[in-house]
Amino acid sequence: MSDQPHLIRNLTSLVQLRTTEVERLETEVAAKAALCARFQSSVDRLTSLYAASGSSGALPLALSTNCGDYKQSVMQLVATHRIDLGLHEADLAHSRRALHAAWARRESLGKVLADTQQAQQAERTRRAQRQQDEVATQLWMRGRP
Repeated sequence: MSDQPHLIRNLTSLVQLRTTEVERLETEVAAKAALCARFQSSVDRLTSLYAASGSSGALPLALSTNCGDYKQSVMQLVATHRIDLGLHEADLAHSRRALHAAWARRESLGKVLADTQQAQQAERTRRAQRQQDEVATQLWMRGRP
């Protein structure tokens, strides 16, 4: 039982480390989610940009060609952004899985710490009760003729 305080201190340190890891991963997930939102917003704005440029067939030939090239360039940019968005979403999903795993490790260590603390408290209570029983037995034995 003499190593119990050392064990509890070590478990507490591990729980704190896991908590720090969870907080770091939460920050990372939030940053990646914000980046994905920015990419999605960019894709939406670019899509509306080429859709709002209107029909290029009603314009004179030079302007029609220019408008068509513009739309094609914006559409290629949207396609590139969608690919990047997909990659960032996959990275975000990976980070969320890592966060969930870190959270589970932290919770399991927290449970081990709580169980160890309860066991230590139960042992202290048992020792105190045993000591009180011994004192009561001694007093009872002294009172007997």
